[in-house]
Amino acid sequence: MFHFLKLIKQLQHPDSKMKALKELDLFAVKNERNRKYMVEAGVPRVMLLFIVNCFKEDCVSGLEEALSALFLIQIPSAEAKLLPKQNDQIIKSLIWVLGCEFNTQVMVKSHAVSALKSIIETASSVVLERLEPKFFEIIVGVLKQCTTRITQRGINSALHVLLDACPWGRNQLMMVESGAVSALIELELGSPEKRTTKLILGILFHLCSCADGRVEFLRHKGGIAVVTKRIMRVSPAVDDRAVMILSLISKFSATSWVVHEMLEVGTVTKLCMLLQLDCAAYLKEKTMEILRSHSDDWLKFPCIDKSVLTSFDFSMFFLQYITEAFGRLVYLSLQTIIGNLVWRVETGESEMAL
Repeated sequence: MFHFLKLIKQLQHPDSKMKALKELDLFAVKNERNRKYMVEAGVPRVMLLFIVNCFKEDCVSGLEEALSALFLIQIPSAEAKLLPKQNDQIIKSLIWVLGCEFNTQVMVKSHAVSALKSIIETASSVVLERLEPKFFEIIVGVLKQCTTRITQRGINSALHVLLDACPWGRNQLMMVESGAVSALIELELGSPEKRTTKLILGILFHLCSCADGRVEFLRHKGGIAVVTKRIMRVSPAVDDRAVMILSLISKFSATSWVVHEMLEVGTVTKLCMLLQLDCAAYLKEKTMEILRSHSDDWLKFPCIDKSVLTSFDFSMFFLQYITEAFGRLVYLSLQTIIGNLVWRVETGESEMAL
């Protein structure tokens, strides 16, 4: 560990700075033991502050090595929490890096957004509430880049950043204004891996919670179709987000076009199929709510197979929901009643015998 402390001191001298950075990067590549000692020596914090200095001086020299070492050793959450005063500057610095051009563009951008994810995950609500429009413009720009300019892991890190910032209404509005909804739908249309789909639908759910987000969602012709397609194809968590998105659209933005589109792209059929699966009771309730709210409109379309909707007795599904929720209680009550009847019969027979 002494050697790492020595290298950290060398970073303060312009003549030895680049050599020290390259050595730290090489040590981080070698093995886990080195990375452990580097964390104990405080290298993650030093690398982050080095990036901040580069931002202040508008100098990219050494950034590639610093970000590579930082990516390999990772930023421990405990370490990130010790930098609350520097969080604003670190976030601005990493956003600046994402806007710069490098020879090794793919790796540098991927490492930078990975570091940003670690910082945002541990940032306080005060920091997250102060994020600026440029922050979201840059992150959405990362999502718009194909995998030839950023790694899949980098894309997932960018999605994590947006998801962590989603709960605040102000952030939702800035995301929408930066074109996040369209970028997310386009990314999902590319049939990404399951983890990516889960993150995308999680963010879309938050953005569709606001009116502007729903407008942008419906402005994209593939929005309803791609969300519908993911139901029953990925995971229960994705089913949950997909139904919640459709519920928000159905409840607050159900124009005649939306109602027709949900029929046209197979949303109605998918929701009816979902009711037949062994999914969570609350999800079935949300699904029934969507189907009930527009069933009269859908039945008017000549193209619909009437049996799709009329074959579903919603009262029966409601009864099933109640039975599942209170089945155990009903079972115990019946058991008690039957027990009492048996006891009375036996007691009556005994009295008659006497």
